[in-house]
Amino acid sequence: MGTEFNNTDIVKIQSLLEDAYDKRISDLTKSIDLANSALEQSKLIENQALQGKSYNHLALCYMIRAEYEASKTCSNKAVKIFQKLGDEIGLADAKYNLAGIYYKTDNFHSGLMYLLDSLQIYRKHKNYHQIARCLKSLGTIYEFFGDQKKAIDSYLEAIDVSHLAKDKNLESNALNPLSGIYLNNGDISIAMSLIMKSIDMKKETGDIRGRAFALYGRGKIYTAQAKYELAEKDFLDAMGIHVNAGEKLGLGMVYHKLGVLYYKWSKLDKAKEYLHLASDFSEKYSIALLKDKCLFLLYEAYKKEGDTNKALQYLEKYQKEREAVVNSQTLKVMENYDKITKIEFENKEIQLQKEKEEIIAKKELAEEAVRMKQEFLSTMSHEIRTPLNAVITIASMLDQKGNLEEQQLIQTLNFSAKNLLYIINDILDFTKLESGKVSLEFRPVDFRLFINNIFNTYVRMAHEKGLEFTYSIQTEVSGAYMLDEIKLSQILGNLITNAIKFTEQDEICFKVIDTGEGIKKTDQKKIFESFSQPRSIKTRKEGGSGLGLAIVKELVTLHGSEIRVHSIYQKGSEFFFQIKAKKSELPQTVRISQSDQLKGKWVLVAEDNRINAMVVGKVLTGWGINYEVAENGLMAVSKSNHRQYDYILMDIHMPELDGFEAARKIKEENDFNQNTPIFALTADITAEQQEFFNPLFNGFLHKPIEKEKLFDALCNS
Repeated sequence: MGTEFNNTDIVKIQSLLEDAYDKRISDLTKSIDLANSALEQSKLIENQALQGKSYNHLALCYMIRAEYEASKTCSNKAVKIFQKLGDEIGLADAKYNLAGIYYKTDNFHSGLMYLLDSLQIYRKHKNYHQIARCLKSLGTIYEFFGDQKKAIDSYLEAIDVSHLAKDKNLESNALNPLSGIYLNNGDISIAMSLIMKSIDMKKETGDIRGRAFALYGRGKIYTAQAKYELAEKDFLDAMGIHVNAGEKLGLGMVYHKLGVLYYKWSKLDKAKEYLHLASDFSEKYSIALLKDKCLFLLYEAYKKEGDTNKALQYLEKYQKEREAVVNSQTLKVMENYDKITKIEFENKEIQLQKEKEEIIAKKELAEEAVRMKQEFLSTMSHEIRTPLNAVITIASMLDQKGNLEEQQLIQTLNFSAKNLLYIINDILDFTKLESGKVSLEFRPVDFRLFINNIFNTYVRMAHEKGLEFTYSIQTEVSGAYMLDEIKLSQILGNLITNAIKFTEQDEICFKVIDTGEGIKKTDQKKIFESFSQPRSIKTRKEGGSGLGLAIVKELVTLHGSEIRVHSIYQKGSEFFFQIKAKKSELPQTVRISQSDQLKGKWVLVAEDNRINAMVVGKVLTGWGINYEVAENGLMAVSKSNHRQYDYILMDIHMPELDGFEAARKIKEENDFNQNTPIFALTADITAEQQEFFNPLFNGFLHKPIEKEKLFDALCNS
């Protein structure tokens, strides 16, 4: 009789959980009540499997309501239960919930890892419903990192798997963000077709919460079409649903898009009201997807109003947020690439025969790791360096304008932006050094001016820490040498930054000497390895990426020399190196602002980012150059078919047609501009490494723009 009674209870609890899952799309509070009831009853009959399922459902509901700590607690309890029971599906469900918590807040790398772990299990068990959910979430992460191709592939695969699961809600959930990608690429008719299909499916299934997200998607399209009243209605309807459902992420997204709508509608007061709401909301609930978007648009709104001080404040906040993303996400994701590729390999391995295919798979694994790392670096360098191009160039153009207070703000902004660029360059340059893609580029350098510039770059950092920073050059040192100025700057910059970090008093001079805590002999060989820091340093406030000295070692080796260290623990360190350099005449410099060499020339600027197009245009017009802008690769080809230009500046990452293909079409199919110099003006540091495309370009100019290099390239082509 006892077993019979127990089985009856199990059926009742399972029914409660099924009802709870169904209610999540229409009545979240009721769904939570049903799950709590199921949890209490499963505890009474001591059924751990049902307890774990109850915790998983509660974790999902709390995540939807942005109660992330409660969600994480329930998920971790479920993990322990299912690990003990050896229940793979239950464990995957718990990891899926943890993934949602992490990627919706501020920890994308952990979200990505948990999603891939879950997806691996779901594929193994052919659980199509959960596979579709994972793929949709993966698309969201790839879209955040700017990898549109992977995002689209994930959403399309989610739609295909939704058909296998026979679940229209899941298909609709993937159609919505896919519509957003087409909208961003300018394919408004396709975007509208997809979102209307999503809305119709939500009506058919009765998914009220999901319908709010679909209305939000249509509102974005109406905004792009300047149908502002229709967009406003959709956003407000979506907001009402999210408020009633207690859906925090959706509500924050609607606040942000209302800000975008009113900004484009020229209702700046309402725009700022909703953007502040969205910004506060994203801060309160740690919604990383919204933070930087709100800050940048607030900068735009205050700039449009002419409030320079507030505009600069929000631009600085935006820069700090992007720096935080680089520090907390980029390095972590890079460090986990081996694991990511291993998991992807294992997902495929399930369908392959073991012994013979393992040999082939290992080769594929290594190639995939290199490819993914390359793709990631390409995307991240482009996505982060592109806005930096505008920030740094505009700041340098404004440096001598405005009153003293505004100049100080601009100088601070410029300094912060360049610091962020140094962090990014450390990551990107080390990868290039590892692959042997770097060579020295010698030119005459005024040595004393060069050392003085190095000094001026870091003297503020030293003074802020209360340190005296001095240098001296012996009289017999020549006035100029043939040097690679940029790479020598990296070497000295990394050594000086380290010395300032770990010096508490005294002075710095080349060699480079500091009075920090020193390095134990057992650690001295390790400090030049990538991502390596002595344990004592890791626990201190200075931190760092662990790449600086690895880059120094590679660059000094490139000069045919060796970096050495002499350090006494608890007393300080001394780094020293020697390089051989040929003496040179002092370089002759021409002030660009006084040169009419390019006056009257015509330039085609192929650039999809309007801010960057504006910045390049300001630089060109300052030299008396006329220019036209093409917003994508297809437009660049079209414009070049109708007139001849003196130069073409070609971005690489563009919608419709990328810069490589656009350049190829112009060179091979164009009558006007087959012989026109084309320069790649790109934020993607990997673009130059794609040897197949190099003959298409007369040179590669990297963002942020160095005006002197751009001027020299145009004059000498």
